[in-house]
Amino acid sequence: MATPDPVALTQALVRLNTVNPPGHEDRCVEILADLLSSAGFSCRTHEFAPHRTSLVARIGGRPGSAGMRAPLCFTGHVDVVPLGGAAWQHDPFGAEIVDGLLYGRGSSDMKSGVAAFTSAAIACAQQLRDGPGLSLIITAGEETGCEGAFAMASSPQARELLGTAGALVVAEPTGNLPLLGHKGAFWLAAEAKGVTAHGSMPERGDNAVYKMARAALALEKFEFDTAAHPLMGAPTLNVGTARGGLNINSVPDAAELGIDIRTVAGQDHAQVLQCLCRVLGSQIELRKLLDVASVFTPATDPWMQRVFALCAARSGAMPEQRTVSYFTDAAALRLPLGMPPVVILGPGQPEMAHQTDEYCRVDRIREAEVLFTDLITDWCAPSP
Repeated sequence: MATPDPVALTQALVRLNTVNPPGHEDRCVEILADLLSSAGFSCRTHEFAPHRTSLVARIGGRPGSAGMRAPLCFTGHVDVVPLGGAAWQHDPFGAEIVDGLLYGRGSSDMKSGVAAFTSAAIACAQQLRDGPGLSLIITAGEETGCEGAFAMASSPQARELLGTAGALVVAEPTGNLPLLGHKGAFWLAAEAKGVTAHGSMPERGDNAVYKMARAALALEKFEFDTAAHPLMGAPTLNVGTARGGLNINSVPDAAELGIDIRTVAGQDHAQVLQCLCRVLGSQIELRKLLDVASVFTPATDPWMQRVFALCAARSGAMPEQRTVSYFTDAAALRLPLGMPPVVILGPGQPEMAHQTDEYCRVDRIREAEVLFTDLITDWCAPSP
């Protein structure tokens, strides 16, 4: 079949409203599954809630064949964040192109990346049939904690559904510059309990807000026992929310803090939790809200060296070694895929993610298709 134009495919995906919540990612998955099935890919869907559908498309590969490497894998999500309160100058679902910029929610984050690797995969379908193969994992619910990816990874059919991967490309917005990994996200709710009483007789109660205030001050001074990472920097902790009490003239019997921790490669979340429990003491209970591990592949990895070389061949300059603070579906998918090396690489404008009047450069989308084709062709080449 003819290779779909990656820009036109990006427009088709952007025109589908997949704001999460509620998501309705099945709208995008239906289009992509039809295209990939027609090109010879075997497609399976996984639904973690009504209309919250992820897609796994695979072609080629002979598992267990002597000397055959595992398939190359691309992943991307098709849910997008809400529009925000500010007015848009361009229709957020119009996908109009003005002066070389494709506007719309999800244009950079990250429907352009999904469109580019889908087009590249279809263009390479013939050569993939007899080679190590390719898999595409297109997810729902990434923006709210990698829900779709974690649902697939934890399903009884995870091994059969996802297969294995020799390397993983996450097509998040990077301006087509390869990134070596991302920080982890560990979100906690700190809860304090007390005893309510009338505000005029506070001595008869037990004020939960006071307990939580002391906890907040302890968190402000908390120091991680982990050294700064050469590329990711130091881990961070931020108290983002505070809630307590129902009315001013009562002693509050409950209070809660929301804690956002960003971890670096090699940092163990269970150990972080133990340290916080010791610091905060027995009057504070900690409950996990989100547990997304960091992802990092060193630049010395042989495949990563190939990725950097291919990017340099297209751009004319060797990319810098960098990581990012946001998390990706790689955190959920890497373990079930067999812990492959991971690169974050996609056409979107990283500074436009979640912004009003989000856009992606049209030339970046076409560059990404070519670059992804290079990666696929290189993966399929016989070993020297």
